[in-house]
Amino acid sequence: MNEAEPGLFADPADPAPAGAGGGVPRGPNRPLAVRMRPESLDEIVGQDHLLGDRAPLRRLIEGSGASSVLLYGPPGTGKTTMASLISRATGGRFEALSALSAGVKEVRAVIDLARRRLAQGQQTVLFIDEVHRFSKTQQDALLDAVENRIVLLVAATTENPSFSVVAPLLSRSLVLQLRPLADDDIAAVLDRAIADERGLGGAVALSAEARDHLIAIAGGDARRALTALEASADGVLRDTEPHGIDEGDAAQEADHDAEQADAAPAAVRELSVADVESAVDRAAVRYDRDGDQHYDVTSAFIKSIRGSDVDAALHYLARMIAAGEDPRFIARRLMIHASEDIGMADPTALQTAVAAAQVVQLVGMPEARLALTQATIHLATAPKSPGVVQALGAALADVNAGRIGTVPPHLRDGHYQGAETMGNAVGYKYAHSYPGGVVTQQYPPDPIVGRDYYEPTDHGFERELAPRVGRLRAIVRGLSGRRGGRGGA
Repeated sequence: MNEAEPGLFADPADPAPAGAGGGVPRGPNRPLAVRMRPESLDEIVGQDHLLGDRAPLRRLIEGSGASSVLLYGPPGTGKTTMASLISRATGGRFEALSALSAGVKEVRAVIDLARRRLAQGQQTVLFIDEVHRFSKTQQDALLDAVENRIVLLVAATTENPSFSVVAPLLSRSLVLQLRPLADDDIAAVLDRAIADERGLGGAVALSAEARDHLIAIAGGDARRALTALEASADGVLRDTEPHGIDEGDAAQEADHDAEQADAAPAAVRELSVADVESAVDRAAVRYDRDGDQHYDVTSAFIKSIRGSDVDAALHYLARMIAAGEDPRFIARRLMIHASEDIGMADPTALQTAVAAAQVVQLVGMPEARLALTQATIHLATAPKSPGVVQALGAALADVNAGRIGTVPPHLRDGHYQGAETMGNAVGYKYAHSYPGGVVTQQYPPDPIVGRDYYEPTDHGFERELAPRVGRLRAIVRGLSGRRGGRGGA
């Protein structure tokens, strides 16, 4: 790479380098999402937690700080924009690499170029997209340049950098987590794109329903929202263009259009939900993530799983996914349900739900939809038991009623000087020293001796667990094989 060669992602604020071929189109032919990329701090929507008055990201963008940064967050939340603004604020040259196509050779070429610039007093801001896709060797190649500030690194990743970025690079960078844009943020992005001359310049308007649908399918991703808006606007504007005008009528048509333009403003075409659907090929789903439909669909989803109707559960899952529901919310509900309605009837249900949540975190959408579907199928078809909820409820009821008591002396901590003289840990029986690893011994405080909180059902694994629980209680309580019933306080 040399001085005249543009980076893989040109700074959208800079003119195209002389003689540069290819790359991102300039002018009105550029994608709407590129044209509407914020050109100042004031145009950034969302991320208020990172852009407060004294926040490090604001200081970087305003040019009052210099630090390498790892921007961690979902797509379309402004990572590339912030890298560009940091570059402008520092007065440095902007170079960009994509981890999808760059190797160690390209990384070292940029660093060598940055070193020559630094000798001339010019800083280089190196933006690396999808840095989590860099191998350890590629990431290690950056360490010296980052530590000695040969480059100011701004790296973007959609995956948790604690798992995907080498520790030395993490320790040399600020890690800032970007959040999915809220619905109000997406609405502001859409409204600006429609009105701004960089965007659609008021050529179209949005019906309230179309606006809500674009917000829903965006899923917190500004780029996705603008891409869908552009496709929808292109469709209706193309339909309004005149067709079938021959060369002999072209001049008269042009004169007529000019007279009409002087007489009245051009009609603005309003985009409907149908226009958006035909452009993005996605049907509107009746689902308000902040209203009744959110709670109704979520409730139906959980109740269908509880009722073991796997098909209904998959229907409601599909509605949530199609409407752009936060996949982390779905994963949280599955994890809660795994303990609440299945519990020990199938102990692997919680493992599956947690694994699905990890896929959402580490892989993201749309691929994580499959893990959420697998977890939904597992939970819906698993045997059910309320035993976990009932056990905790019964235990909490006694605690709240004051049935607490003191910890038996032989169970108290004995790892300090003087504990034995106080009787603490004296007489404790180490379970592993007895046959089967179980021994008769009092564990609960006196007021709840004999209380049975956990009552296994005969569903699934609890069918095998119930006799074992009875035998354990009998040995621990010294009941000579008799299964302990629910005792009084």
